[in-house]
Amino acid sequence: MSWLERLFGNKVELTPQQAQRLAAWQSLPTPPQGLPMNECRFVVVDVESSGLNLSKDRLIAIGAVAVTNGEVQLNDSFEIVLQQARVSEKENILIHGIGGAAQREGVLPADALLTFLEYLGKDPLIAFHVAFDESMISRAMKTFLGLNFRHAWADLAYVAPALYPQLARQLRSLDDWMGVFKISNYARHNALADALATAELLLALRQKLASRGMTSFPGLKALERERRRQMQTL
Repeated sequence: MSWLERLFGNKVELTPQQAQRLAAWQSLPTPPQGLPMNECRFVVVDVESSGLNLSKDRLIAIGAVAVTNGEVQLNDSFEIVLQQARVSEKENILIHGIGGAAQREGVLPADALLTFLEYLGKDPLIAFHVAFDESMISRAMKTFLGLNFRHAWADLAYVAPALYPQLARQLRSLDDWMGVFKISNYARHNALADALATAELLLALRQKLASRGMTSFPGLKALERERRRQMQTL
């Protein structure tokens, strides 16, 4: 291995078709982000991984659903399992339910990630506790596509407490907020099911968002920053 490879890592070799797909995604225009929720498309995402270590554990599955024009679009959803070179531990499988055969027979990582990018387009991403989902996806993008995935994300784990500060001390997890708004989840710790529950949480917040004039993506980001500032003073 050359010193350049040691410094920057091995260069990712994509097939011509994969490189063409990646270039096509990179050339897509970014849609205007100042539009209200009822006039644009957000993609709500969740991931499953081999564990919680951001530097060592591997991305196993991505689930996503679109919220377009203020409505969850079940016919515009996404779910994929990335093929794993080694199966995750039994304890991990018991959490997300993606067994050894499903992991070994998943989609080749580069193709899985390209399919996700094509589904996403350049629309903003929404998640609950963005740091984990973003880290897992970004590291996989770098490893398998050589892509520095710098995308627009908003975190409902900060937006919801900013809108309901009186509940912020009691409600921390996605399950907590689901309970408050009576949101069901057909398969907790399934990436698509959790993405759907997060999308329903976004819609449950819509009335409060509208009262604050914050229904656009920049509005969500402003509330996220507001909550981060609040936490610094606690």
